[in-house]
Amino acid sequence: MLKACLNGTRRRDEHAAVPLTPAELAADAVRCATAGVAAVHVHPRDDTGAESLAPAVIAAAVTAIRAARPGLTVGVSTGAWIVPDPAARVAAVRAWTVLPDFASVNAHEPGAAEVAAALHERGVLVEAGLWTPAAVDAWRRWRTPTGRILVECMAEQVGTALADAAAILAALPGDRPPVLLHGEGPATWPVYAEAARRGLHTRIGLEDTLLLPDGTPAPDNAALVTTARTFP
Repeated sequence: MLKACLNGTRRRDEHAAVPLTPAELAADAVRCATAGVAAVHVHPRDDTGAESLAPAVIAAAVTAIRAARPGLTVGVSTGAWIVPDPAARVAAVRAWTVLPDFASVNAHEPGAAEVAAALHERGVLVEAGLWTPAAVDAWRRWRTPTGRILVECMAEQVGTALADAAAILAALPGDRPPVLLHGEGPATWPVYAEAARRGLHTRIGLEDTLLLPDGTPAPDNAALVTTARTFP
């Protein structure tokens, strides 16, 4: 599976094509689906442009994408930087009026197990974000079923990112859920190639990189997806 990560924490001043509004996310999702992705991961924004887990904000983004591209799987982030208080994150999930198909939960964050449980209770597939081998231990203490593991290589130095990927993957149990491997910044494309080599799910988009493999600026998310389909 190839997923498009459309915006993340990116600001418009970082790249003019970063989609922020529900309409922009929907249009970008259509372009990326046409280019070949099976899912999109988005960070919905409120009217000020800030990331939000508020029910109305989540509903607007998810509804717009589904209306524009029926059948496309849609996921959101529950990162602690969006709502730092764990209890408030759980409350937000329980208040959602429109549910995404999946949501990512970073296993190392305070309250991650409780957020994952709230998502599962609502019928949302849980993606466990694992940034380090230590996060694997935290995830294994969850009592909530996990639909997918995200092995997220946050180091920008390529050698470090690839070593981190190997270490996290080696720490996973043999009966693990499906794994999606991805990197960020300069390590994005080398880690993408490693995911392809290992036969793992992966993702691409402006959340992870603003550049094509040759180092030139990517025009938009669709260009990244189109390039990824034939890379490496």
